[in-house]
This record gives sequence, C-alpha cells and structure tokens, in this order.
Amino acid sequence: MSRQVYIQNQNHPLERPLTAIYCESFFSRLRGFTFRHHLALEEGLILVQERASRLDASIHMLAVFTDLAVFWLDETGSVVDTVRAKAWRLAYIPKRPAKFVLEIHPDRADEFQIGDKVTFTDV
Repeated sequence: MSRQVYIQNQNHPLERPLTAIYCESFFSRLRGFTFRHHLALEEGLILVQERASRLDASIHMLAVFTDLAVFWLDETGSVVDTVRAKAWRLAYIPKRPAKFVLEIHPDRADEFQIGDKVTFTDV
C-alpha cells in the first residue's frame, strides 16, 4: 500500500485539506500522474528524490492528460520553484535544486509560493 501524507503550508494555512501519495521508488516517481484524466482538488503526489538536484527533480508530462500545479521543495521543505505544468509537455526542470516535487490540482496553484515552508505528516 502506498504511503499517504497530509500536506501543510506553514506560512499560509490551506483552506481545504490536501493529501498526497509519497512516491519514493523510481517506478512510482516515473508513473506519477501518467494516464490520469482527472485529479481531485484534495489529492496530490510527493515525488521524493534521493538528493537535491535540478536534473533528478525534473518532471515529464507525457501521457498526463491534465495540467498540474508543481512545486519544487528543497531538503528543508522550502518551496524553491513553481510552475503550472501543461499536459503532454516534454519536461520541466526547476531553477534551483530540489529534493521533493509536489504535484497538485492546477486550481490550487496559488496556495504555495516560493519561500513557503511545506511539511508532510502521515495520514
């Protein structure tokens, strides 16, 4: 069973709850939201890299049928970059090294800003 976590923004409390699947394995990160046509407002993914890196934290949107709000976080959980990722685009690479990639519904894109501190707790 996949590990689920609650996502919290320590700088700006979220109006709605947000949970994410914690993806640590290569294959779970590779799959991500591939082949998904719908994403609920309350769900997301955390893609966990072994180390902070720009290249390792890059994402693809191939075979992803919906746009995503994407936030890259460093080892401390601080947001270092953000983008609205468009469906079927080849790749997005963060401007700064990141250890975590948070992918959520695009309507929630304004709920996290560069510099915000994000924490995860087990569901």
